[in-house]
Order: sequence, then C-alpha cells, then structure tokens
Amino acid sequence: MIIVGAMSSKVLKIALPAGSLQEAAVSLFRRAGYNVSFHARSYYPSVDDPEMECMLIRAQEIPRYVQDGVMDAGLTGYDWVRENRADVVEVAELVFAKETRRPVRWVLAVPQDSSIRRVGDLEGKRIATEVVNVTSDFLDRVGVRAHVEFSWGATEAKPPVLADAIVELTETGGSLAANNLRVLETVLESTPRLIASKEAWADPWRRRKIEDVTLMLRGAMAAEGKVGLMMNVEVADLDRVIAILPALEKPTVSSLSDKAWVAVNTIVDESVVREIVPKLKDAGARGIVEYPINKIIE
Repeated sequence: MIIVGAMSSKVLKIALPAGSLQEAAVSLFRRAGYNVSFHARSYYPSVDDPEMECMLIRAQEIPRYVQDGVMDAGLTGYDWVRENRADVVEVAELVFAKETRRPVRWVLAVPQDSSIRRVGDLEGKRIATEVVNVTSDFLDRVGVRAHVEFSWGATEAKPPVLADAIVELTETGGSLAANNLRVLETVLESTPRLIASKEAWADPWRRRKIEDVTLMLRGAMAAEGKVGLMMNVEVADLDRVIAILPALEKPTVSSLSDKAWVAVNTIVDESVVREIVPKLKDAGARGIVEYPINKIIE
C-alpha cells in the first residue's frame, strides 16, 4: 500500500473524492490505465504507479487541501472550488456525474404555494443551504440581501417552517418535486474538475505528471461508449460501405495483398453497431470484427 507522505520528491499526491463521486472517479482512473485498489477501512488506496499517491478526501474539502499544498492535485466539483473560494489551478473539466453526464445544479427553490415568485422577493428572507458562500455570492450579484444559514442536512424539508427558501443540489429535479418545491433560478452549474495547487503547477516535474494524467483521463472519457469496427471490403463496394459508417474520423482504409480488397477500420458509438452491421454486410463488407476501445487520444 502506498501511503501519502512517502519520502520521495518524485511523487504526485492526488486527492480522490470520497462519497458520491468516489465510484465514478475511481472507475475513470481505472479506465485511464491506473489500477486503483482499496483496502478495508483505509483512506489510502493503492495505485500501480510509483510516481503517484492517492488519498480519499471529501470533495467539499479537496479544494482547501490542494490550495494549501497538502495535496498536489485533486478531483472535486466546481461548486466546492467556488464554495471554498480556493486559489487553485483548474486543469481540466471532466464531465461525469453520479447519475447522469449532465452538470449538476445548485438551485434556489421555494415551496409550491409560496408567495415568493422571483429572486427579488427574497429580500430579508431566510435561506438554508450547504453552500453558504456560493449562495451569498449569487445574492450579491443580483443585489438581494437575505439571511443565508448553513444547513447540516435534510435541507429540502426545511421550507416553509425553518426557512423561506433553500439552495440545494439537483441532477434531475425529482427530489425537489417530491418535496413539493419549485425552482426559482439556477444559482450555479457544476461539473467535476481536476485541480492543482499553484506550487505543484509551477514545478516542472509535477506539472508534467499532472498533464500526463489529464491526457489519459480525457482519453478514457472520449472512448466511453465507443467501439472499433474492422472489416474487409471489395474496392468496388468501398463507397457504399463508407457511406454507412458514422465515423469519429474518416475511416482508415488499408490495402490488402489481394488488390481487389481493402481493410476498413473505424470507431463508432457502441449503440449504433446493431443497426449498421447488417447494413454493412448487405453493402458488401465481410469479416466484420467489433473490438473494445479503452482510450481515444486526440
């Protein structure tokens, strides 16, 4: 097991988010080629790269530890960077989420029967939320003065007795509707971000390592839902076959020993394979092979 703090100047310390983003984050790292494994009750996962150390930290706290240089880099939400008002380098946006690939939203919501119809109606009202700074910054931008208080949980249950409104995280909006709440406005949209400390970013070795990791993570994300297709095609049928292929790029066409035939190699969405393979066969493709794609590096 690799422990954060090992005596080596050539080790990059990366914070992975514990909690709701943990499974998706670790899955992404694994698809990127980093074998991250866990030990019972340990917050220090092992990784098969001797130049990396990982630690599980709550996403809410990662920006602060990265800013302070305790960790060189970390994967967290843009919302928590803003909430901590962290002075960090935003290296990359990595668009994945717990339930959907859409950004999550922090929304301002009130009870369905509330007399509050617009943001301006919140003047002097009480708002409960986990993101006090994000909410306060939003109210400052729109020129509304309200009392913003930290919510320790069960935020959706607080209006109208304990608060006039809430700012709460939503991905689909289902939970808000189930609690008889309606959305007034989106306060902030958030996606996962890979961030780095300014100190690490200024160090040539650590910056290059962060950039290498970023390249592999992006490659793994680009390959999600993609597969490769290989097939042999007679030259006379080539145009018909290529017209069917919804290629990521132009298909690669290679000559074969039999000059009347060529090999065609391309990348497509996995969801369309079952639709286009019969068409490809009808158009003259033979020896069609589907194979998995782990990464696409552009």
